[in-house]
Amino acid sequence: MPVDLDKFAKHLYDNALPKYGRRKCAEYVRKALQAGGAKILPPYPPRGRDFGPTLEMLGFHKISVTDPAHFHFMKGDVMVMEPHKGSTAGHVAGYDGKNWISDFVQNDFWAGPDYRREKPHYAVYRY
Repeated sequence: MPVDLDKFAKHLYDNALPKYGRRKCAEYVRKALQAGGAKILPPYPPRGRDFGPTLEMLGFHKISVTDPAHFHFMKGDVMVMEPHKGSTAGHVAGYDGKNWISDFVQNDFWAGPDYRREKPHYAVYRY
């Protein structure tokens, strides 16, 4: 079944926690994808950094993004980021056409100051 990117983006925005996340990016992005019609069966990706294979199974493909600050993202794009030092989970977030959202509305592509400072490896997927 195709993924409805409008429903995906709306679910992300409507369910985002106020201000800061609770380290539940994988759960929130998965539920938003499912709200958009994606068939994701357990076991679910447990951490943000584990989402690449699931996205590819759903029909997303990697796109080349060398500088997120100067790239034109599209609604429905999903980023998967390796962890910063001091973390093991990494991060996943979806773009709603205006904001990057995981379990909270992010200030920018980077999920917080540690990610912004270290800029770990990431991949961006487009449907």
